[in-house]
Amino acid sequence: MDGGEEELTAHETALYDRQIRVWGVDAQKRLSKAHVLVSGLNGATVEFCKNIVLAGVGSVTLMDDRLVSEEVLGANFLISLDEYANSNKSVAELCAESLRSFNPMVGVSFLSGELSQMDGQFFDKFDVVVVCSFSQKDKILINETCRKKQKRIAFYTIDCRDSCGEIFTDLQNYTYMQKKGDERIERQLNYPSLEEAVLIPWKDLPRKVTKLFFAMRVLEKFELLEGRKPGETSLADLPSISKLRKDLCEAQGLKESHVADSLLERLLAAGKMEHPAVCAILGGILGQEVIKAISGKGDPLKNFFYFDAADGKGIIEDITVPDAVTA
Repeated sequence: MDGGEEELTAHETALYDRQIRVWGVDAQKRLSKAHVLVSGLNGATVEFCKNIVLAGVGSVTLMDDRLVSEEVLGANFLISLDEYANSNKSVAELCAESLRSFNPMVGVSFLSGELSQMDGQFFDKFDVVVVCSFSQKDKILINETCRKKQKRIAFYTIDCRDSCGEIFTDLQNYTYMQKKGDERIERQLNYPSLEEAVLIPWKDLPRKVTKLFFAMRVLEKFELLEGRKPGETSLADLPSISKLRKDLCEAQGLKESHVADSLLERLLAAGKMEHPAVCAILGGILGQEVIKAISGKGDPLKNFFYFDAADGKGIIEDITVPDAVTA
C-alpha cells in the first residue's frame, strides 16, 4: 500500500475534490492504487463495498458463488427483486454489476471459487482482504496466508449476528503519522494475528472486555465442533451451547455466568438473519478503517470492534498478546 509517483488525472481530481480537501491528494493517490478483495457478501460487506467504491479505491474484487435467495436479499441492497426472480448469476456477479454504477472510475470484478482453497500467489495482487461469514478455522488460515506474503496485506473479518456485530483487524506492523496538536509524530502499532488473539487465555484479558467477545468465541467453537457454517444455529442448540460455554469457562478459569444466557439466546435466535441498520453501521466503520489503513490518515482500530444495538454502543477492544505492544 505504498504510494507511487503517478498523479491523479484531472477527472479524478474533480470527482474526488471534496474528499481530497479532507485527507489530501497523497492519501487519494494511495487509495486509487489500492486493490481490495471481499469474500462473502452480506448486508455489512455490501455497505462496505459501496463506501470504498465511492471513495475511489483502485479496484474491488468480489467472491461469493451463492445463487440469489430470499436469505441473501435480506440486507443486500445491491440486488433487486427482479434480479432474484430472473437471474441465475452468482451473488458476486450481480453485486459487481451494481457497484460499477456507483463509480465508473473504480474497477469492479468478481471471481469464482473458495478463498480458503486459493494458493498463496492468488493474494499477491491485493492490498486489503476482507472476509465475512467464514468459519474461525478458515479465517485463521486466510489471515496466516496474508501474513506470509512479502508485502503487508491488511486483513479484516466482519460478522453480523442479529443486532450484534464484530470486526477484527490485522495490519501486522503498521506505521502511520499521528497528529498531536500542531505536530505530527510517527507511531507504530504491532497487531497480533487472529489465531494469536483468540488463543489468549480469557483470564489474562482485562476484566471489562465486552461479553460479546466471549459469546462469539463460544458460537465459533460450537460451529466448528458440529461442522456448521456460520449462522447455522437456532434456539434448539441452546442446551448444547450452554454446556460448551460451561466447559470453556471452566477451562479458562471464569464463571459460567461470564457469558449470559440472554446474550447467547439473542445470537442463536437470529440464525443468519441480519438487521439492515446494524449492517450499515458495521459496513460504515469497516469502510472508514480500510480507508485509514490505505491512506495513512487517522488512528487505525486495534484490533476488535463490537456493536450491540441493544444499547447502541460501539466498543473497541485491544486483544493483544503481551509482546505485541505499541511502540
